[in-house]
Amino acid sequence: MLDNSDSLRPIYICGSTATGKTGLSIALANEIGGEIVNADAYQVYQGLNTITAAPSAEELSQAPHHLFGILDPTEDFDAQRYLELATPVISDIQSRGNIPIIVGGSGMYLKFLTHGPSPLPAGDDELRTELERFSDAELIEKLEKLDPAGAAQTNLKNRRYVIRALEICILSGKPMSELKTDWEKSNSETEAHLRGVLLDWDREELRQRIQIRTQMMMDSGVIEEVSAHRNLSKTCEKAIGVRDIQSHLRGEITREKCQELIYFATCQYAKRQRTWFSREQWITPIKTNTNTSVDNLLTMTLQSILLD
Repeated sequence: MLDNSDSLRPIYICGSTATGKTGLSIALANEIGGEIVNADAYQVYQGLNTITAAPSAEELSQAPHHLFGILDPTEDFDAQRYLELATPVISDIQSRGNIPIIVGGSGMYLKFLTHGPSPLPAGDDELRTELERFSDAELIEKLEKLDPAGAAQTNLKNRRYVIRALEICILSGKPMSELKTDWEKSNSETEAHLRGVLLDWDREELRQRIQIRTQMMMDSGVIEEVSAHRNLSKTCEKAIGVRDIQSHLRGEITREKCQELIYFATCQYAKRQRTWFSREQWITPIKTNTNTSVDNLLTMTLQSILLD
């Protein structure tokens, strides 16, 4: 156990998909007397272990784990509900004198946990329906007028992102970029007390790992896993690969095309995760490659924590 007075503060193990977070978290839990808390948006679901790359039964047995496989796939889930579930679990771990180790790559879930809920307004179905009537070009023009800085930070090729940005501006009466900036500034003191590491891989090496993982998923019955769930929630359907596999099951694409789409979607997601975490200045990056052992990762993580 760490012996400083603040030793029970959570430790965050962050990183893109396929970076080795699970192995490091187990090693760290066993080294310092920790318990692992899931911070992945999809590993909370039951019966979707393969497509969400959830820890195996063997891995789960190697250290205490929480918030893995606790929800029915028909249930929706979001960052606010995650916060409500994770907060008492973390407090309970600390009450036993153990260290919570928060593991995951879902940036918004981690942000809610470390900085509190976002000040951004909830969605409005009526407004969203109204905005859906506009073309992509019209939506982009509206956003650039209301929030030029926000438009520059938004993926304008993603219609859903543009509509959400406009929705925030209209409902709050303020530019989305201003709300986000104010929120980040107000939490600067909070970040002084946070500690965590980011597993930072070379992009090409990570792509190779993702390719291998995708092949393993296909070989491990991921198609049959998705096929067994006919009524997935809207949240579950957003998990990478679900819609591609459903398309394959309907006979619309081949198995090979399905695998290819999952691979590329995972690479794109990893890129977004990398961008997200690069903005979190309180997280210490740990350069990682295929030659980095779990023991080495553990040593570097402990050094980071002790320096904190």
